[in-house]
Amino acid sequence: MTEPESALGTLERIGKALEDAVLVVLLTSMVLIGAGQIVLRNVFDIGFLWTDELLRLLVLWLAVAGAVAASRQDRHISIALLDRFLPDRGQQAVKFLTHLFTAGVCGLIAWHSLAFVRSSLEFGDTLLGNVPAWIPQAVLPLGFGLIAWRFSLFALKDILRLFRKAGPE
Repeated sequence: MTEPESALGTLERIGKALEDAVLVVLLTSMVLIGAGQIVLRNVFDIGFLWTDELLRLLVLWLAVAGAVAASRQDRHISIALLDRFLPDRGQQAVKFLTHLFTAGVCGLIAWHSLAFVRSSLEFGDTLLGNVPAWIPQAVLPLGFGLIAWRFSLFALKDILRLFRKAGPE
C-alpha cells in the first residue's frame, strides 16, 4: 500500500468514526430530551416550550446523518431488476449510471437546499427562540453535498473499473 493510499484509508476511518459519533450523539440526545420532557410533564407538571421544536430538528439532523452514513457503503435502497439479466459489464455500466444519477440528484437537492438556507438567512428566520434558522438548516446542503460527493466518487470508480476491464489483459 502506498503512502497516499494509507493516508486516504486513515482519513476514511476518521470520517466513519465521526459519522458514527454524530449518529450516537444525536440519537442519545433525542432519547434523553424526549424522556426528560415526559418526566417533567407527567411528574412535575412543567416542561420546556422549545423541546418539541428541538426534537423535530434533531430528527432532521438524524435523518440526514443516517443518509450520509448509509451512502458511505452504497447501502441506499435500490431495485436490482436488471442485475439478473445483464452480463457483468452491463451490470457495471448500470451501476455507473445509477451512481451518476444519484450524485446528480443529490447535488441538485444540495444546491436548492443551499438556496433555502440563504433565503432563511436573508429573512432573519429564527428557531428555538433566537437561534438563526440557517444554522440548524445548514445540515441539508451539507449532508446532500456529502452524499453527492460520495456517489460521484462511486461513479468515478465504476467508470475506471469499466475501462480497466475493457482494455487488453
